[in-house]
Order: sequence, then structure tokens, then C-alpha cells
Amino acid sequence: MQDELLTIGRFARLCRLSVKQLRHYGEIGLLAPVRVDVGSGYRYYAPDQARDALTIALLREMDLPLAVIAQALAAEPERRAQVLRAERDRLSERISKDQARLELLERLAEAGLPGYEVTLNREPERRLAVVRAVCTPAGIGGVVEECVGRLLPVLGMAGIAWEPPLWGLYPLDLKERMEITVGAQTPQGEGMPGLEFEVLPGGLVAETMHIGPYAQLPLAYHALFAAIHERGLRPQAPVREAYLVGPAEAPQEELMTRLIIPVQESTT
Repeated sequence: MQDELLTIGRFARLCRLSVKQLRHYGEIGLLAPVRVDVGSGYRYYAPDQARDALTIALLREMDLPLAVIAQALAAEPERRAQVLRAERDRLSERISKDQARLELLERLAEAGLPGYEVTLNREPERRLAVVRAVCTPAGIGGVVEECVGRLLPVLGMAGIAWEPPLWGLYPLDLKERMEITVGAQTPQGEGMPGLEFEVLPGGLVAETMHIGPYAQLPLAYHALFAAIHERGLRPQAPVREAYLVGPAEAPQEELMTRLIIPVQESTT
């Protein structure tokens, strides 16, 4: 039997892994040697383990976590496909976010921080029909779409007239899990399942206009918060976004978003 086994060095070369990796995979139970010599501690692998070892090497090259690889190796073919598709979807999402960051850095490299005109105005009181959701900062875009998909049908079924634009309400600090609100201004209507109402008080606000993709909104917020602090004002929640021109109306480069932050005179 031992003549048919491979030493850890030979097996590592065969499977394009290092001895250190194989030792680690054995320690965590991902790919254990079929035999360990009690006296010497030498590890031996069977040739038919090569397929799993090569699969591990391939998936690690694609930066899949070891826990996911272990799950995929242990699964039946149908379940394995589900595991790998889930990783594919996560990778696709990460690529989309990296592409947005790349475009943002390119814009900064070419033109520096863009100039945004920040103005102080009096905002009127607004009554919004709203839906709420909890999400992470990275998931804001998808959750806003989901909220819009919940809000508009409910308004339509209830016969509640609303005035464009749609509004997004956000906390000042983007925490790992935060509540966001999507609403539509309406002068009438009562609360019902899946829908409630919120009154945004009027008062002094700082605001600016962003034209372009939502992924580049951080540039506008940078200018807006900088201006607020430079003027000795204190920002108040919630941050408000008014979607004057949305994705259904124009390409990404022509989206128009009004950013509004209630402010107070600083007491310090």
C-alpha cells in the first residue's frame, strides 16, 4: 500500500501546491493525508486525492475562501453548483463595485475634486408616504430599488396621489446595518399595511446638486459636508436625496439628484 502512496513533496509538485499549503489543509480537515507515519511524522497521499487537491488549487487561485471550498468539495454535484454560483454572484457584485471605484478614481485623477455649489436655503415641511428597510452601506442601491418597488404599487392600489420626485432618507453615519427610508410626497392618505407616513420638518438646509451616476454621490457629499463644517453649522438627520431624474428617465451620466442636509447653528 505504501508503495502506491506519494510523499507530501511529490504530491505537492503533482498538484501545484506547496508543502506548507498541504500541511495547513490537513490541519483544518480540508485535505487530510491518507497516512501519517507515527515515528517520522511523514505524510502520504493517495493518487486519487489529486483531483480534490487540484480543485482546491484552482479555487484558491480564484480567491475563494477555504470554508467555501470545503463546502463545495463535500457537496453533491447539484449542491456544489449552487455553492459555486453563489460565489460567482458575489464576485460579480464585487467587480461592479470595483468598477465604480475605478471610475471614481479616474475622475479624481483627471479633474481633481469636482466643484459643487453648496447653498443654504429654507426647506418647506413635507409629508411623505414611506416604506423602510434595513441594509448595509454597500447594499443601498439595491435596497432603494426594492423599496421603490414596494412603495409605488401600494400608493397605486390605495389611490393615493403623489408628487414627484421620489425621496430617500438616510442617517448621517453610514453604519454596517442602518435603516433607510424611501418616500413620495403626498397631501393625503392614511397609513395601511406596508405603508406609513412621515413629516419632514421645514427649516434651514444646506444643499447641492449631483449630476451623474449614483456611485459618484460620495463626491457631492464630500463637498456638502465640507461646506457645512466650514460654515460652523451642525448637520442633522436625516440626510435627504431627491431623485429629480432617475434611471428610468435617463442614462447614468444624466441622473440628477438633489442632496439636502438640515443644519443648525453650532453652539460650540
